[in-house]
Amino acid sequence: MRAILVVNPQATSTTAGGRDVLAHALASQVKLEVVETDYAGHALAVARGAAREGIDLVVAHGGDGTVNEVVNGLLANGPGDAPALGVVPGGSANVFARALGIARDPVEATHQLLRAIEGGHSRMVGLGRADDRWFTFNAGMGWDADVVTAVADRRGKQTNALLYLRAAVTCYFRPPLGRQPLTVHLPGEEPVQVRMAFVSNTDPWSYLGERPVHLNATTSFDGGLGLFALRGLGLPTVFRHARQALREEARKHRGRRLTAHDDLAELSVEAEQPVNFQVDGDPVGQRTRVKFVSVPKALTVLV
Repeated sequence: MRAILVVNPQATSTTAGGRDVLAHALASQVKLEVVETDYAGHALAVARGAAREGIDLVVAHGGDGTVNEVVNGLLANGPGDAPALGVVPGGSANVFARALGIARDPVEATHQLLRAIEGGHSRMVGLGRADDRWFTFNAGMGWDADVVTAVADRRGKQTNALLYLRAAVTCYFRPPLGRQPLTVHLPGEEPVQVRMAFVSNTDPWSYLGERPVHLNATTSFDGGLGLFALRGLGLPTVFRHARQALREEARKHRGRRLTAHDDLAELSVEAEQPVNFQVDGDPVGQRTRVKFVSVPKALTVLV
């Protein structure tokens, strides 16, 4: 088996020593090449090249942004004969890996990956596509994308939940692009005007430290996309759904200003003026309209 290990040295919990241990362990079972990323888009380019060259496995060692880049490279030409994906968490949240049951500890995650390689254990996962960009667990326009954009330049080894909480409060009271209304279009239904819209591919949507954040409780890699949208952002509404999102047991949200669906094949969100747009916790610019599509069994992941 030919494999490439893609390492983001700037990710929160990656270290040179951990990289060497991981590389040594993998090299005992596969013919391995190691690539350290040094610019935005590097992981995507490496994964695209791996798909073109017929590499069997690409392992992403970094955070969710690194995983997203690798996935977009592997699927640059669409699902089909893309290399399999392996993940060894190295970020602060590691939402995709944790949703798959991969250990947060890089050493334990490496052992899991080696067992999967040896035993040939894998699963097909469904992904989301937002226009031309694949996402593994979440994409959004508006408030969440404002937060991601605000912290993008400060991410790295010091990334933590407090950084995002501060940005969320700041962006709530002082939206960088104003509080633009959004219109959600669902097949066969009348358009709905909302103030924020999250589109999820699994649940939990994110983590606040160790605590999972639940928005669409039954959304999973085996089903369609989840939509969580609020038609108002008054403080009582925000606090109500924040409490529900942080319940230990994942349950369906309830509220008069909530629009939610857990298994959508597609939807679109539009705004009159450009708003920030994010996928898997990374900003990807500003858009006035994005179409979201669920793609079943899009990628093979070793677990």
